[in-house]
Amino acid sequence: MAGVDASESIHPFIPKDLILPDYVPIILSQSTILGVYGSASLLVVFFVWILAGRFPKISKTDKILMCWWVFTGLTHMILEGYFVFTPEFFKQKNPTYLAEVWKEYSKGDSRYVGRDSAVIAVEGITAVLEGPACILAAYAIATRKSYSHLLQIAIALGQLYGTAVYFITSYLEGDNFAASAYYYYFYYVIMNSFWVWIPSLIVIRSWKKICAAVRAQEQKKTKTR
Repeated sequence: MAGVDASESIHPFIPKDLILPDYVPIILSQSTILGVYGSASLLVVFFVWILAGRFPKISKTDKILMCWWVFTGLTHMILEGYFVFTPEFFKQKNPTYLAEVWKEYSKGDSRYVGRDSAVIAVEGITAVLEGPACILAAYAIATRKSYSHLLQIAIALGQLYGTAVYFITSYLEGDNFAASAYYYYFYYVIMNSFWVWIPSLIVIRSWKKICAAVRAQEQKKTKTR
């Protein structure tokens, strides 16, 4: 029994037989990790909101969308990019904040600390392609570029596709990667749900905007004939 208890105490992740050589336990508390992330996110949103007000004819909805695109873009590039390009983050003897974030999040989905290939692929595409595209979307909204809504639809569909792959692969593999029900619903379900309903609303809005613009153009052509 002593041997079993010792082996189970190596790391807090599920499954318990997940092999993580040289694993370094989490140092920061959950409240610290979430507090820093939340504070940084609020600062980004505040800065973008103020910056968006300097552009002419920007509606409140467009300001909110700019905040979302910059926030999610930086999340993709910095947070998810770190995960993709730092495969041994769980071994760091003097771990960085980002390493602590991923060890904490892995309590809700141990595929991250276990370097699951499907998760790496999804996060890699998200960090390298969707991250910069999100920043471009915010710029396109601010400067009223003609491709703004097409770009927003493309990114949102990419986010929805990536999230679908993320959830489906977990289900097909047994959906048993959370340390407890708390971590499962808080990290895996609730936190990821933002990348389901927000992109869905963006697709619907941009689709309507594009359709309205096409109808207006067709009506204009009809009147000039």
